[in-house]
Amino acid sequence: MDAAKQELQNQLTAAGAYIVELEDKLAKQHQTSLDLLKALKDAEYQIETLKQYVIDLKSRIAVYIPVKDDAIDKKLAEYINNYPDRQKLKIMFMRESEGVYQFGTKRVAVKVEKDKINIRVGGGYLSLDEFLDQYTPAELEKLERKDPLKRFSEKVAVQKTIAGKERVENSPVRQRKTSPIKI
Repeated sequence: MDAAKQELQNQLTAAGAYIVELEDKLAKQHQTSLDLLKALKDAEYQIETLKQYVIDLKSRIAVYIPVKDDAIDKKLAEYINNYPDRQKLKIMFMRESEGVYQFGTKRVAVKVEKDKINIRVGGGYLSLDEFLDQYTPAELEKLERKDPLKRFSEKVAVQKTIAGKERVENSPVRQRKTSPIKI
């Protein structure tokens, strides 16, 4: 009986040690699970932040969407949407009909030959890069002249200048110099 009692005691001790070992493993797994869950939440937050950043970037930069069955428009869209310095493309092309676009105030004819976009200028053609380099500054200047806020501020500046000249002309020193001498 003592031997059986001792055997049961040994089995209970071994079982207790085994349970403690399993509890330690469970606690470690639980901690690992919590760490992974925290890392997952951090990654989800970063993903959401990046998604919002992409949405913000896309909203700032206009995307050119081509007409479905127009090869010229598709090529132009590919060029514009993949242009390395999009800030230089401040004036967009607006399609009027196949091969005819409005670029700022200028109406242009566009064609694609050998996978290159050419724009009719005068009696010949310029590549799209050459056209943009040559005509973008002039079109931006035309747009600035049409800007109502800028026109208003220039008008106010001119009025201030005119008002300032009137004061100068009414000064006694100025009148003596400009008034005729009577003899």
